[in-house]
Amino acid sequence: LAPSVTAQTAVEHSAEARFQLDLHVPDAALATFIPQGFTLNVSPQGPAKDANIRVIFIDRMTISTPDGKPQGKGSNRLVYLTVPVKDPAGNNAQLVIGGITADPADAPGPFGVYLPATTHTLRRTTTSGAGPILETQDWVFTAASGERLEMHISFERGVANRGAAREVRFYSATDPSSYEISRQQQVLDILRNVTTNPPDRVRSFSFTASGGSYTSLFDGTERLLSWDNIVWLDRDVLRP
Repeated sequence: LAPSVTAQTAVEHSAEARFQLDLHVPDAALATFIPQGFTLNVSPQGPAKDANIRVIFIDRMTISTPDGKPQGKGSNRLVYLTVPVKDPAGNNAQLVIGGITADPADAPGPFGVYLPATTHTLRRTTTSGAGPILETQDWVFTAASGERLEMHISFERGVANRGAAREVRFYSATDPSSYEISRQQQVLDILRNVTTNPPDRVRSFSFTASGGSYTSLFDGTERLLSWDNIVWLDRDVLRP
């Protein structure tokens, strides 16, 4: 018998810059966000060891339709929370459990979990001279219901690594039958990691996650595990 093939439809392309924080939050609190049939898939080793949630700040510099025309406003800034899981079929996937978006038209978004931001700011500065190249990033997102995700970091740039192109499936936590397929490639610079211990290039750092539906996840016992500057990410989004 010929294998069955699921048709996929391209819906958009985007070029993005990101900053990703890997954390471990209380498992019991996280379990309330995970739909039936899905299980946590926490890495036991490597740079993602023990990370059960990621907070990903995203500057979507260009958003276009499959034929290259601007989609919506053509750009956006947001932050979302993803959880590494296995789907009901046992495949590795990411579960999107929350987020705050600068564009109100993007809420609740493709995963049904984005909140429109009442405050959204992003500032990036680069300083180059005789010494190392320094970069500063300031991200702030707040929602009317009290959720707040904020990060401020200054670091020395390093030599980043371009990873192989890969395909990642992202599921909605509120509608687990709905998912997107992201065909993506990225350039990653790990600035600090508690497991692999690369040279620590973080000069200053602060992070706030609190309020509303995020209170149980970020109760003060969360542990930061990896600080990842994603210099660029290029991706095509498809839906079944």
